[in-house]
Amino acid sequence: MNIAPDSSGAPVLFGFPEITFFLVEIGKGTMKMRNKQRKSPALNFDAGYRCSLCFILWSLVGFGLIIFFVSVKHQEDSGQTHIYFSRLPTTRELEDVEEEHFRLPPPHKVNPRAVKRRGTRKQPKVIEDYLDESSAVHAMFFPDQRTAVDPRKGGNDSMYFYPGRVWLDTDGKPIQAHGGGIMYDQKTTRFYWYGENKDGPTYQAHSKGAQRVDIIGVSCYSSKNLWSWTHEGIVLPGEPNNVTHDLHKSKVLERPKVVYNDHTGKYVMWMHVDDANYTKASVGVAVSNSPIGPFKYLYSFRPQGFESRDMTIFKDDDGTAYVFYSSRDNTELHVSPLTKDYLHITAAMKRILIRRHREAPAVFKLQGTYYMITSGCSGWAPNRALAHAANSIMGPWETLGNPSVGGNRFFRLTTFLSQSTFVLPLPDLPGTFIFLADRWNPSNLRDSRYIWLPLFIGGLADEPLDYSFGFPLWSRVSIYWHRKWRLPEGWREGYN
Repeated sequence: MNIAPDSSGAPVLFGFPEITFFLVEIGKGTMKMRNKQRKSPALNFDAGYRCSLCFILWSLVGFGLIIFFVSVKHQEDSGQTHIYFSRLPTTRELEDVEEEHFRLPPPHKVNPRAVKRRGTRKQPKVIEDYLDESSAVHAMFFPDQRTAVDPRKGGNDSMYFYPGRVWLDTDGKPIQAHGGGIMYDQKTTRFYWYGENKDGPTYQAHSKGAQRVDIIGVSCYSSKNLWSWTHEGIVLPGEPNNVTHDLHKSKVLERPKVVYNDHTGKYVMWMHVDDANYTKASVGVAVSNSPIGPFKYLYSFRPQGFESRDMTIFKDDDGTAYVFYSSRDNTELHVSPLTKDYLHITAAMKRILIRRHREAPAVFKLQGTYYMITSGCSGWAPNRALAHAANSIMGPWETLGNPSVGGNRFFRLTTFLSQSTFVLPLPDLPGTFIFLADRWNPSNLRDSRYIWLPLFIGGLADEPLDYSFGFPLWSRVSIYWHRKWRLPEGWREGYN
């Protein structure tokens, strides 16, 4: 740190005259305190002790402020400034906090015959009732098709997102793209939404297994405006007959993500593939010449030999792509760069969020800083999301706290009853994102819903950080709850 005297001879910190003034005032206050303490010689020891303690405390405060301002100065000099408040008037209404004051229905009555069969147990919790398709709590958050979002209808409701409602495609059928992600294709100037098609019966493979649907395949939908989606078909189908194939209908295909490779001109899909018991724990890779397929399945493998379950792919500004995946029984996440053709991983790998038990990663970037939303590990039951940030995509990653804003405490502790799957940056609206999540319906997975909400970066993080001496040098990530919302008028006109 550079120090030089000013015109009066007092030392000045280069670039921080305010800190110099602040510390001089502290010194003056300390001297006044010392003069006052001289009234009674009998108390010299006590006064000196208190004065020394006060001086030490204020010195620590001053030292901490110096570290903080030096860090901020360093970020400004390196171009790593952060957006603390939205400066886009067109998006401010999406940052208004919307509250929910609903009353949860009384606990669901249990069938007496079921009690006899299973024996007595504690009263079911709200989440257990929510997951029970026959309960009134469940019905509150899974409205029927009479309230469906239908792009074929015009009028005042056109272009509005209604989180949790049935969402129809341009053929009038419910969209089947769960656990998916969205790619904007520069060639066709369209958005492509890829996800799991779960339009089959839900069942349990065995008594202790999770609810599942046979693999149907990966669906693809295209759109110009992110609201009206055209079904392009199943671009990677399941395998109906060959039981040894990774995509045999009895196995697991989850969280497909597609990225375009600028070097090869190929569209590459990565996904989580598994057996019915979730012991394979691998990534699968497929490739296509077109965003609407068909995709050719290539192979599966365990990255660096580690288990891989919930995963995502992130393509950086320089064209390098990375895979993030939950590993070691979901106790930690791993991140690894892909090879230049996006078909495999490189030798580099970092373990992040160790012992945090996080899954469902969704990665995005703003002004040189990497952000990520993750979910806790609680099966189909929703839980509290966490936001994370890093200067380098390989880490270290710091936890910023719960990004959920608005609704009520119940909503915030359950990520609005959903689980993260993707964060989409909006072209031409810097700093504005859409948070994509699934509201799972485990008793009827084909009826799982989509929670799309505006996400912004701004303000201070709400939890102590692991690094930077605990100072909140990262901006807060906020996902705002809205019962009904739509994108700004100007953006919609440009993408219609």
